[in-house]
Amino acid sequence: MTIRIAMWSGPRNISTAMMRAFENRADTAVWDEPFYAAYLRQTRIEHPMGDAILAHHETDWRKVAEQAIGPAPGGAPVFYQKHMTQHMVGAFGRDWMDHAEVRHAFLIRDPESVLASYTVKRGAVTLDDIGFTQQAEIFDRVAERLGEAPPVVASNDVLADPRGVLTRLCAALGVAFDPAMLSWPAGRRDSDGVWAPHWYHAVEASTGFAPPRDPVAFETLDDALKPIAEAARPHYERLAKHRL
Repeated sequence: MTIRIAMWSGPRNISTAMMRAFENRADTAVWDEPFYAAYLRQTRIEHPMGDAILAHHETDWRKVAEQAIGPAPGGAPVFYQKHMTQHMVGAFGRDWMDHAEVRHAFLIRDPESVLASYTVKRGAVTLDDIGFTQQAEIFDRVAERLGEAPPVVASNDVLADPRGVLTRLCAALGVAFDPAMLSWPAGRRDSDGVWAPHWYHAVEASTGFAPPRDPVAFETLDDALKPIAEAARPHYERLAKHRL
């Protein structure tokens, strides 16, 4: 049986560093933002490198969903999928999430910090862009099916104690912790999406998890961002109650 890990994160989190950690395991294949191109095709939203993303990645969400529960690359025992919650628009079916081999986990970061970071890379932002509502919907779906909360990890908790949090996460997902997850070689990967040159500068220079970052204070946000943070916070706080 293949263990498929669907890690659900919004943008401007440590999701790529987490992907690096799992990819550094000898038993794991990774998949970077499988639904990104399908999301751009469906929404027609303009994103950095959008034409390249549409040209190089699968744009049919049905085919992406089939691959998510299909054979793992190279027959790897663990198939780690870095999913972005904002990509799961309403037109995309979610039945694949209920597949018996898919084990879900959720990576969270406070909305103020997400918004402050997101607007550096892409100026305009809406609540849908940062994925908090979608993350809560997916969390509820998984929790209802399991009868209990799926594992949740917070970015700053991982950065403060990578070994401890990753050990607990692996245990919750039914895989053995591997110390190789704590560091990795710098540079780009063949598994990175074509969008890496725009978004992955920090992680490409990294060789492990960075120190934790001070959260962004609500008061320091631009006034236009404050209503978005206020709308996102209840979703964040509800998942944060289940942090490992």
